Amino acid sequence: MTFQEKLDAAVRQNDSLLCVGLDSEWSKLPAHLQGGAEDAQLAFNRAIIEATSDLVCAYKPNTAFYEARGLAGWQVLMETVKLIPQHIPVILDAKRGDIGNTSRLYAEAFFDAMGVDAVTVHPYMGTDTVSPFLAYPDKAIFVLVKTSNQSAVEFEDLPQPDGRKLYEHVAGQVAIWNREYPGTAGIVAGATYPEDLVALRRQLPEVPFLIPGVGTQGGDVQATATAAGSNAIINASRAVIFASGGTDFAERARNAADALRQEINLYRV
Repeated sequence: MTFQEKLDAAVRQNDSLLCVGLDSEWSKLPAHLQGGAEDAQLAFNRAIIEATSDLVCAYKPNTAFYEARGLAGWQVLMETVKLIPQHIPVILDAKRGDIGNTSRLYAEAFFDAMGVDAVTVHPYMGTDTVSPFLAYPDKAIFVLVKTSNQSAVEFEDLPQPDGRKLYEHVAGQVAIWNREYPGTAGIVAGATYPEDLVALRRQLPEVPFLIPGVGTQGGDVQATATAAGSNAIINASRAVIFASGGTDFAERARNAADALRQEINLYRV
């Protein structure tokens, strides 16, 4: 099964374009989980996954929230991936990209050792930095194209000699990679730039879009869902997983996820 096939099946089964980001920052975990029999971060993730797994099309753990804890955090990350039901894609938000040999080892670490379905990568160093990831026909990468952060425009909107902006040039390269490695390359495009999202969907009508920026960052759900089309993975992290800091955190996370899923579905194209 390819990544796209797995994603499509999860979208159909759960009637959802919602991805929940497992950005489980240690300092924000509910106090009552501290000192329990299970690592607090893992207990938190377990509860979030159990509460939302019938509402999502994917999960997206960000490695930073685990790497910061050293070995314990890496262990929690690997255990978290195992907790996610097999039919739901796992997108590892690692933002890797290095010379070819190093990228090959990153790909082995995430796809082989950890077993995730997709990884976010940055394209700054060119094709040889992403080709080791693309060599896995049943996996996928999500290339940083137009990110959701405020200062993204400093580089990503730089004009090119052909009149396009840099992010449009990168999107064109993603199209080339998809022709060379069919079905393995998607893009990251932020909900905070809805007009650019529209332009990118015109440029890349078929590839999957991983869309951060809805929720805490303020991206508009209607504009995002309308622009992105059906092959979209709309991510929310803090707005869902930290909907409550109390003992009801899992229930409140479920409520937040379901409300967002339903809102997205109102505007799905």
